[in-house]
Amino acid sequence: MKDGLKKIGEKALHNDSLVWTFLRSIVSSQAASWADMITSFVLFAWVNLAPWLSTAIGAVVGGTINCVINYRFTFHAQGCSWKAVIVKYAMVWLGSVALNALGTDALYKLLSSWTWLEDIGFRTDGFFAAARLTTSLIVSWAWNFLLQRYFVYRNTGFDKYAIGFADIFTGSNSKD
Repeated sequence: MKDGLKKIGEKALHNDSLVWTFLRSIVSSQAASWADMITSFVLFAWVNLAPWLSTAIGAVVGGTINCVINYRFTFHAQGCSWKAVIVKYAMVWLGSVALNALGTDALYKLLSSWTWLEDIGFRTDGFFAAARLTTSLIVSWAWNFLLQRYFVYRNTGFDKYAIGFADIFTGSNSKD
């Protein structure tokens, strides 16, 4: 029994198959989401920052934690340039923000147009919650996970451009 659990633990931590990587990405996503939410709440409730600023800072904190955990734990990308990873992650993250915002809005409008949903008890809050959750799951699986697995945390031909872009901000001219 103990050896069986040890083997499962080793697979969970070190196996780069699609299933194990996806399961590790769920752990990373949860850690980042909790950090995002806690940061946002603390900044709003205790520091008295505006809701939009609290949310934005929380999103950056969560995104940073997600990027670091994914680099070391989820995708085992230590052989990739950290500069390239940061630039590619930022691109995917900005795309995710846009897809979530636009997708939620579009799905909310679609659900709101179906009057029969109101007849069975749905209200605007329910439309928003359903639209937000559905969009978030689709974007998470079909955009974030796939692009992180096959683009962000892999060496690609785009890396030299990403590193060059990062060098503009860091003032260096190195590979890492």
